[in-house]
Amino acid sequence: MKITELGLDGVKILEPQYFEDYRGYYTESYSSRTLREYGIDTVFVQDNHLLSLKKGTIRGIHFQNYPKAQSKLLRCTKGSILDIVVDLRKSSPTYKKWLSVILSEENRKQIFIPKGYGHACISLEDNTQVQYKVDELYYPEYDRAIAWNDPELDINWTIDNVILSKKDREAPFLKDSDVNF
Repeated sequence: MKITELGLDGVKILEPQYFEDYRGYYTESYSSRTLREYGIDTVFVQDNHLLSLKKGTIRGIHFQNYPKAQSKLLRCTKGSILDIVVDLRKSSPTYKKWLSVILSEENRKQIFIPKGYGHACISLEDNTQVQYKVDELYYPEYDRAIAWNDPELDINWTIDNVILSKKDREAPFLKDSDVNF
C-alpha cells in the first residue's frame, strides 16, 4: 500500500495494491495490520455508504464534537467526488486550512481523516457512491456542521450550482459554531 501525507497533520491518502487480470481485480481495501504499520492505529466501529444522485451534491462540512469525535477512512466506489478536509483544531498551526483531493472509482484512492477535522465532499458525477468507516458511532447530539460557503474558509468547490440538504443550508459559519476541538 502506498501512503501519502497531505500537509494537514494525520490526513493521508492510501492507495491499496490491486491485482488485476482478465477476470477483474482483487484488493485488500482495509487491513488493520497494514494501517498500523503506517501509524494508523484506529479501530473502526461503523461502516457508512452514501449515494449522491446528482452531480453537484454537497455533503458537509460535517463532524462530531468531542467526546464522540470520529476518524474516517473514506473511498469513492462509483463515480467521483472532490473530497474536502478542514482543520478545526483551534490550537493547530493549520487551523482553518483545508485541502481537497479527487477520489474516484478509477483512481481507487482512499483518504484517512483523524479526529479534529471537518469533512465534506461534492459529487462530480451523477450516481456517485461513497463508502467510509468511522471509529465512533453516530450520536445526533454531537453531530455538527459548518456552512459549506463559509467566507472565512473560502473553499473552492469547483461547481457553481450545488445541491444541499436542509442541514447544510442552515449550518452556521465556523465563527458561530460550537466546535470543541
